[in-house]
Amino acid sequence: MAVKPKSRTILEPLGESAVDCSNSSIKSVALATLPDGQTLIYIATVSGVLLLYSLRISQIDPLEIAFIRRLSLPGAGTSNSSSLNYIQPLVHIDKVIVLADGFLYLLDSRLLEPAKRISLFKGVTAFSRKFRSIKSGPHTNGGSQVNYVYSNGGNIDSSNLFAIGIGKKLVLAELILSGSLVILKEIHGVLDGIITTLLWVDNSIFVGTKVGYYLYNCINGQCGLIFSLPDSSGMPRLKLLVKESNVLLMVDNVGIIVDIEGQPVGGSLVFKETPDSFREIGSYVVATRNSAVELYHKKIGCCVQRFVVGNGGGGPCLLADEENESGNLVAVATSLKLICYGKVSEEAQIKDMLRKKSFKEAMSLVKELENEGEMTKEMLSFVHAQVGFLLLFDLHFKEAVDHFLLSENMQPSELFPFIMRDPNRWTLLVPRNRYWGLHPPPTLLENVIDDGLTAIQRAVFLKKAGVESAVDAEFLLNPPSRADLLESAIKNMIRYLQACRVRDLAVSVREGVDTLLMYLYRALNCVEDMERLASSENSCVVEELEALLTDSGHLRTLAFLYAGKGMSAKALSTWRILARDYSSSSKHKDQYVETDLQDPSRKITFSPETAAIEASKILEESSDQDLVLQHHGWIADINQVIAVQILISEKRVSLLSPDEVIAAIDPKKVEILQRYLQWLIEDQDSDDSRFHTAYAVLLAKSALETIDVSLSTQGSVAGRPEKEIKVSERGGGSSIFESPVRERLQIFLESSDLYDAEDVLEMIEESDLWLEKAILYRRLGQETLVLNILALKLENYEAAEQYCAEIGRPDAYMQLLEIYLNPKDGREPMFKAAVRLLHNHGEMLDPLQVLERLSPDMPLHLASDTILRMLRARHHHHRQGKIVHNMSHALVIDASLGRMEERCRNVQINDESTCGSCHARLGTKLFAMYPDDSIVCYKCYRRQGESTSVSGRDFKKDSLVKPGWLVTR
Repeated sequence: MAVKPKSRTILEPLGESAVDCSNSSIKSVALATLPDGQTLIYIATVSGVLLLYSLRISQIDPLEIAFIRRLSLPGAGTSNSSSLNYIQPLVHIDKVIVLADGFLYLLDSRLLEPAKRISLFKGVTAFSRKFRSIKSGPHTNGGSQVNYVYSNGGNIDSSNLFAIGIGKKLVLAELILSGSLVILKEIHGVLDGIITTLLWVDNSIFVGTKVGYYLYNCINGQCGLIFSLPDSSGMPRLKLLVKESNVLLMVDNVGIIVDIEGQPVGGSLVFKETPDSFREIGSYVVATRNSAVELYHKKIGCCVQRFVVGNGGGGPCLLADEENESGNLVAVATSLKLICYGKVSEEAQIKDMLRKKSFKEAMSLVKELENEGEMTKEMLSFVHAQVGFLLLFDLHFKEAVDHFLLSENMQPSELFPFIMRDPNRWTLLVPRNRYWGLHPPPTLLENVIDDGLTAIQRAVFLKKAGVESAVDAEFLLNPPSRADLLESAIKNMIRYLQACRVRDLAVSVREGVDTLLMYLYRALNCVEDMERLASSENSCVVEELEALLTDSGHLRTLAFLYAGKGMSAKALSTWRILARDYSSSSKHKDQYVETDLQDPSRKITFSPETAAIEASKILEESSDQDLVLQHHGWIADINQVIAVQILISEKRVSLLSPDEVIAAIDPKKVEILQRYLQWLIEDQDSDDSRFHTAYAVLLAKSALETIDVSLSTQGSVAGRPEKEIKVSERGGGSSIFESPVRERLQIFLESSDLYDAEDVLEMIEESDLWLEKAILYRRLGQETLVLNILALKLENYEAAEQYCAEIGRPDAYMQLLEIYLNPKDGREPMFKAAVRLLHNHGEMLDPLQVLERLSPDMPLHLASDTILRMLRARHHHHRQGKIVHNMSHALVIDASLGRMEERCRNVQINDESTCGSCHARLGTKLFAMYPDDSIVCYKCYRRQGESTSVSGRDFKKDSLVKPGWLVTR
């Protein structure tokens, strides 16, 4: 629902002239605008006198209404029907038709010649020329009209067609060049009551009688009642609303708007009293009553302007308009004066309302004009910007920015002077557009607020003195504080600049938007927003922000800016400073907590590790080896995992030099060096024996340290409960590896063949890393030492037996058995292990040698079963070997026999013998015979090959086996 607008000036007087009616009241007024810009005003009186006035609008000469001449109609004014006088200018033929006393008169437009009465019609009660609506096409003078068919047919100029009411009869006529009317059609018996008003629009003729309003269709000849009138109602009256191509039907003080089909559209217009006259200008209907002129908006039905034209001489006050969609003139005539009013332009109306600070009414008019298509996008954008600046200087920052955002053509640089003092980098980008000059020049927000507060204080003082002011009443009742206003201004400026970031702006303007947005974030200490902007894609000018952010302590934001602009060295140096500051500011040296000034309940936690993480994001992508190694050290002091990730990052284009990296790593950071070497070997597939050896030595060294720590811990916590033992005492601590060091050492020693086993063995030879030593000894081929470690030190009998299997020689099992039976260092014989070995691998041992090795002290019940089983197995293997030998011999004999049979094969060829492939007679030709007894000539044999016969059988894939005496198929 539309908001009821306040009163505003829509019509303003252009000129005034006295009217000499000779004590006779006026009955009709008409306007005619000529092609040369001159406007003729016709006034008809009751006495039958026609007065002509001239009005010429000029930008240079002052406007005045000039009386031209007076013309009396012959015989007019003698009948009581003179109240029906009506004037219809015909500009396209420079004529005027006047209805007086039931007759039609044709005059020239300047009343130079005597009036000519059209004698064909008598008793005329109403007439109307034909109007073309905007919907049916543009109005053209002298054009042809081909879409209406009348009784006489043919093409007729619609501008020369007239509908004439004579009592209850409706006549359609055409005005010809001779000045006569030719009847086209007469319509009888379709109307009730005498016709008092007519309006012809396109195919529809609206007829008003005392009974009601009718609609006659010129195409199909049908006439229907639109609605009937009550008996107490006044005379019906019609008005074409040219702008919307609608018709206004008056019922006393109510105007009903219908379309050209007679269907109601929109609402009705309700006037305060029954108007004497009503006309149209733009989106408004002008009505007069008792010398008072009122303008009603056609859509919302509200009166938007009212004025009095003065003493009207006691007679009616009548109106005339230009009867076209672009008309801007209205003539108001009384018995004493004639006043011409012009429509104030929409721009002037809006400007006047803004000057009065009626912002809502101004925007309501703007929206109305936009909906009606009377305001261009450029003008709409201009008005939104103008309203925004006015609201800005009135300290309504939220509403101001709302209008700025609706202004499509407003440039963000127009607000730069409100944020940064001139001159600055973007001063020349600010357009010098003062709009309508309704607001002061741009200045800093602080100055705007100070001036606004001064105005509020002045208004409060004036209010106490009884003087009204234009200051907002809310500010007068509750004056705002400077701090609140400044915060609101900055927040809304931030909102506008944030919205501008998604627009397609010039590079320089985009730089200004992002840089000033950072300024505003910093003013409110919006740390999170500052860092979000700095870490995302932005166009901030670092040189403008560097000193500001440094002085305010927002080094994180500065570091993000450096990184985003490719200034990696400065960014890393800043993160290094922050890491040091966080460490010194924190009580526990692990985190630093700040309170957000915008939201005190929110705590922002920083720590040296966060600085290291952000620095690592830069270093992981950097291929600048010197830069990476320069900052790697302090990051390693904070978090070794992050330090390792920097070295092994796959994001950089070119890898770092391994020798340089290894030389730069702190020797105390053993795990970092180990992880880097592991990455080189496992992920980069490095085959450099130096790296393999160094990695193995480092693992061995760490394994030895782990053993020492474990032993010392066990000694220091002796007698203490398990729950009291700290993790650090167990040697756990934080590590970049998930698996224990000994496990990694063992896996590497087993998997790699490129390390120097002697160097590693030298490191651990005096230690208790027996499994690692066993692996190394095996690598060096020291079988005896390996078996001794596995059997005696580790007592891993299964591993010892598996190692013997790897060797694959029987003497290895015998050597292991001897170790079990004769261990050194005063140990008892390991009879159970020896029995296990005999049980599992007895077939690999010579029974005689085993018996010789058995100790006399070995219990007989442990060895008897095993020795017996070993002997039986030995005998079984001997018999089985003989069987295999004899079977092999039989196969050899069978194969020899088969080969002999094949060689003894023969074939008989006669004169009828043919080739199995080409079917040519063989005769004395060379031929070949395949294993399946098929015969081909030598030519076909060469073509098919020796492995494929005529039947298509491939003997290499599908061998032919003939039954023998031993092997059968």
